[in-house]
Amino acid sequence: MAMDGYRGFLGLLVSALLVGFLSVLFTLIWVLHYREGLGWDGTALEFNWHPVLVVTGFVFIQGIAIIVYRLPWTWKCSKLLMKSIHAGLHAVAAILAIISLVAVFDFHNAKNIPNMYSLHSWVGLTVVILYILQLLLGVFIFLLPWAPLSLRALVMPIHVYSGLLIFGTVIAAVLMGVTEKLFFALTSSGYSTSPPEGVFTNTLGLLIVVFGALIFWIVTRPQWQRPKEPNSIFLQPNGGAQEGVEGSAINFSNVDKSDSELNNEVAARKRNFIVDEAGQRSTM
Repeated sequence: MAMDGYRGFLGLLVSALLVGFLSVLFTLIWVLHYREGLGWDGTALEFNWHPVLVVTGFVFIQGIAIIVYRLPWTWKCSKLLMKSIHAGLHAVAAILAIISLVAVFDFHNAKNIPNMYSLHSWVGLTVVILYILQLLLGVFIFLLPWAPLSLRALVMPIHVYSGLLIFGTVIAAVLMGVTEKLFFALTSSGYSTSPPEGVFTNTLGLLIVVFGALIFWIVTRPQWQRPKEPNSIFLQPNGGAQEGVEGSAINFSNVDKSDSELNNEVAARKRNFIVDEAGQRSTM
C-alpha cells in the first residue's frame, strides 16, 4: 500500500537517522576528546559511560523504536513481528539506561559524592522507572496474548501518550544533565566564557532537541500510520467500534475463539431445548 507524502516521510526519516547518529557521535567525541575517555574503575572514566549509554539507548534507540511502525517497508510484515521488534528495541534502550545508572552510582560512591540531590537525578531516575513499567505493561498487555480486547482498547491511548511523554522527558533530563556536567567540569576555564568544550556540548544538546522534534513530527502524522489490517477494528471501552490510533487495530483472526465458540454452543443447546419442549407439548 502506497504511503501519502512518501517523499516527505523519507526525507524526515533520513534526517532523523542522520541527526540521531550525529548525536551519538558527538557524545563519543565529547567523552573521548574532552573528558579523557572511558573506563570501568570507579573514576570519571566510568562516569563517562553515563552520557554515552543514555544518548545511544535512551534517546536514539528509543526514538527508532517509537517510529518503527511508521516504516512503510514493514507494513507487509505481521503485526506480531513488528510488536516484537518494537518491544525489543525498547528493551535494549532500557538495559543501556540501567547500565548508565550503575556507572553514575559507582562513580559517586567511589568518590563519596552524594546521590540523588539534583533535579537531573530526580527526573532521570523517575523516567527510567516509568520507562521500565511502560515496557512491562506493553509486553503483558499487547505482545502476549493474555489481555482481553477490551483492556487493550482501554490502555492503548494511555500507552501511546505515556510513551511520547516519557521520550520528551528523557530529552529534557539529558539536557539538564549535559548542562550540570559542564558547570562541574568547566570550573577553571568557566562555562560563561564559551570554551570549545562548552560550545561543542551545547551543539550536542541542539542535535538531541532536533532529533526529538523529528521523531515527534513523524509519529504524530496520521497519514503515515501503519494501515489497518483486514478484518480489524478498534474497540472502544463503551463497546463501540471506530478507526483508532496507530497500533490499536486488533485482528480478530488472531484472537482465541474459545469464548465465542462456547457462547455459540450454549445458544445452540438453548435452541434445541426449546424445540424439544415445543415438540413434547405438541404431542401431549
